[in-house]
Amino acid sequence: MNQQDLIDLISLKLRVVRLEKEYSQQKMADVLGLSKKTLIQIEKGRAAASWTAVIAVCALFRDSDVLQATVGGDPLEVLETIAHDVIDRPIDQSMGGKVWWRELEKKGRFRLQQNLISQHYRILDKEHYRWYSSFDEGEARHRLNELSGK
Repeated sequence: MNQQDLIDLISLKLRVVRLEKEYSQQKMADVLGLSKKTLIQIEKGRAAASWTAVIAVCALFRDSDVLQATVGGDPLEVLETIAHDVIDRPIDQSMGGKVWWRELEKKGRFRLQQNLISQHYRILDKEHYRWYSSFDEGEARHRLNELSGK
């Protein structure tokens, strides 16, 4: 998944997210910093959301069931991985990858998982803290080896 893929996905789901939150078009436009006319154009598929609007949607509606189902978990994790190409630091605790994730490999106290929807990779420790995220499987496996000391 890349930036354009995420823009396309969020643009397609924006109306459903708005309805899930029971927001009027005007309220949603105000929350996202868009004009109502622009929001309507996006909802009707006549325009795509801007990258800035996608960032706002992912940040402000990260608890949305619609968004989580669309990207396969935390929308901010997917967004951040796309924006930075890689995340290489201990960060937020996850749920451990029981729903949207396929476990690929375990080494020591770390495990490598792949998201079933976005296809990005992450490394979690035993307490489910995310240490690394990337769309590059080779880099993810290399980092798993480094973290596990092997």
